[in-house]
Amino acid sequence: MESSQGTQGIPESLLGSIRDHGDNPSAFLALNEGNEHFEGSGGGVVTYRGAGRYFIQFGGAFTAKSQQRALLEEFGRYARAKRRTIVGIQLQRADAELYAAAGFTVNQVGSSYAVHLPEFTLRGTRFMKLRNKISRAKRGGLEVRELRYDKEVEEQIDRIDRDWLRSKGRHVKEIEFLVGQVGGPAQEHRRLFAGLVEGRPVAYVSYSPAYGSRPGWLHDLSRRLPEVMPGVMETINAAAIERFTEEGAEWLHFGFTPFTGLDPACELAGHSALTGKFMRLLAAKGGSVYPAATQLAYKEKWAPHLVTPEYLAFERGASLGAIWQILRVTRSV
Repeated sequence: MESSQGTQGIPESLLGSIRDHGDNPSAFLALNEGNEHFEGSGGGVVTYRGAGRYFIQFGGAFTAKSQQRALLEEFGRYARAKRRTIVGIQLQRADAELYAAAGFTVNQVGSSYAVHLPEFTLRGTRFMKLRNKISRAKRGGLEVRELRYDKEVEEQIDRIDRDWLRSKGRHVKEIEFLVGQVGGPAQEHRRLFAGLVEGRPVAYVSYSPAYGSRPGWLHDLSRRLPEVMPGVMETINAAAIERFTEEGAEWLHFGFTPFTGLDPACELAGHSALTGKFMRLLAAKGGSVYPAATQLAYKEKWAPHLVTPEYLAFERGASLGAIWQILRVTRSV
């Protein structure tokens, strides 16, 4: 079927495909505004964005496992009719094996991190520094609340976003596609926790639902005013963890971080040695492209119980040009 771009509400077919078949902790990001969606003739959805001569496809084929190969092949025919080549990004291991069997060249591109909430505790010497940061932030007047996203909150969040981006330098762009959003038609499904000082929001973390075999929440978009005290993000997340645990949630996912956790043992047969070398180069020297080290340090503070590899798949062989288009579509360059 012809693809569609969901900006005027979320079609139930799209939401249902993500909810029922999105066995990827970041699957909800498929609902971001600006994404395009290919709906298969037998059901299911493929999410992508066009970049140059490529379709940068996100997160696998969201349909029943028995139908994934057929949906991928149907999307491939659609891409060829549009004279585009498919590049899959942020694929789980099962997705990677499916794409490799379909003739794609597949490489590990990074890892995702998750905490099993029933096992999680901030007690013990391991978390002493984290507890101290949280205590200092609270003594500094920080209060954490879950907020309803209304017009007033939207304006406050926009102010935080503007100041946060300005603090990064005038040449820095806001990363897109592989990170979440606040607002838009999918907002009713997300949750927003904010840190407030004297009743004014100074930082926030947006959490998106995570479906599949490890259901729970995805620690998604997070921003803060540049001048706020240390420990604000940790304090917000600790409060959210407490709330989610009380509600019986199983997992808190910290999501995908590119160029981290790269392991030759995770590569599939037929992977590109050159692409693997390039990924390791970005892991060592790619801080100007993506702040992977900073993101990883934050995630490791929470002692994740699970680290899983994520993959990149090339339809017609590995291509540095395709990687460049991924960096462009995510606004990493």
